[in-house]
Amino acid sequence: MPSLAQALPLGHSSGAETPIRSSVELGAVIREQRKRLALKQLDLAGLGNTGNRFIVDLENGKPTVQLQKVLDLMDLLGLEVVVRTKASRSASSL
Repeated sequence: MPSLAQALPLGHSSGAETPIRSSVELGAVIREQRKRLALKQLDLAGLGNTGNRFIVDLENGKPTVQLQKVLDLMDLLGLEVVVRTKASRSASSL
């Protein structure tokens, strides 16, 4: 029987993209994915080798959380960050 860590969707892509413009929005996406995987905050903290307080702060959108820890947890949850240029705005909207 595979361990919980082995059952997580590493490298899995659903194809859905969500533009993130704030730490609160990022926290909400991470919370949704954690719940989709039926993980408790304590479960994710253990799997991610971090404290539960970090998970709570991240999901609540605390803007000063450590970036590398966030990226590591996102990877663990099967999420990734993609940086791209915003779609160009028309001259009339400037």
